[in-house]
Amino acid sequence: QVQLVESGGGLVQPGGSLILSCAASGSISSMNAMGWYRQAPGKERELVAAITSGGSTNYADSVKGRFTISGDNAKNTVYLQMNSLKAEDTAVYYCNANIVVLRTLRSLEFWGQGTLVTVSS
Repeated sequence: QVQLVESGGGLVQPGGSLILSCAASGSISSMNAMGWYRQAPGKERELVAAITSGGSTNYADSVKGRFTISGDNAKNTVYLQMNSLKAEDTAVYYCNANIVVLRTLRSLEFWGQGTLVTVSS
């Protein structure tokens, strides 16, 4: 029905930068919001950043000033620019989207498969 494809994870040294991207495709009528969550080993999944179709953003306190979320509504794509990365940012990052789907026009939530970000020297 709807697919979210993430890219951009990998290994980076402390203080480095990475850009994650997530493209949504399929039976999409409109996008309500997209965002990124992360889950570190032994921890619960947590919100990192989110952006609405209108451009409003929300960040976890731990990433404010270091991460920037942006979106391209025409491409149904969201980006996460991560700067000044720390070891504690190491996690699997998941894309999340709240989408109005075609045919039923219901708002449904979808998840990507996850991309691993490892911050280590």
